[in-house]
Amino acid sequence: MHALDRERGLTLEDFKLIKMQMANYIWKLALSVKVRQRVVATAVTYMRRAYTRKSMTEYDPRLVAPTCLYLASKAEESTVQARLLVFYIKKLYTDEKYRYEIKVEIKDILEMEMKILEALDYYLVVYHPYRSLSQLLQDANMTDLTHLSWGLVNDTYKMDLILIYPPYMIALACIHIASVLKEKDSTAWFEELRVDMNVVKNISMEILDFYDSQKMIPEERVNAVLNKLALK
Repeated sequence: MHALDRERGLTLEDFKLIKMQMANYIWKLALSVKVRQRVVATAVTYMRRAYTRKSMTEYDPRLVAPTCLYLASKAEESTVQARLLVFYIKKLYTDEKYRYEIKVEIKDILEMEMKILEALDYYLVVYHPYRSLSQLLQDANMTDLTHLSWGLVNDTYKMDLILIYPPYMIALACIHIASVLKEKDSTAWFEELRVDMNVVKNISMEILDFYDSQKMIPEERVNAVLNKLALK
């Protein structure tokens, strides 16, 4: 966490909560502008990377989130017009759940885009677990677990896992969870891979712990955390 955010009274849990909520917000916006899941994953990764260097006090997450989606859409060659994005942001504000009391205009998106590019050192390449997941499931002859495993990978973007572990290890952890849930014995296959099962199990536990700890979070809690930043 950035020192400026701590000074504003933000806790580590608050920090995690805002990032998770903004990941959900990116997902919601992406559904409106109709972009691929990969664009969403890249956008969330940009947001998480940016906050390893910049503070939420200075970089308003309610503006950073849609700007990361805008930037990711260009990086992934599924460009979304800034004015279309702003249109759907304003439309979402009629939904109580996403009304974060901030006005976003096209110029705000374009200005924040330059700040995010600088925070990312202009490095826009992101390697995701999806490709590894498909290849590994075929290798394991467990393609029937694709839907469940894919959903698990999607949920990992609500955490910082993509900044910590290699994408293929995240894919393996999701396959491990899926095989246990579907009562498929994957022990022999994992042994053949000769990967560090301690790492796979650690990632798996982080994912499962996340599901346990992040049930339904009241919107009042999210707004209270955002108010700590005194962002207007």
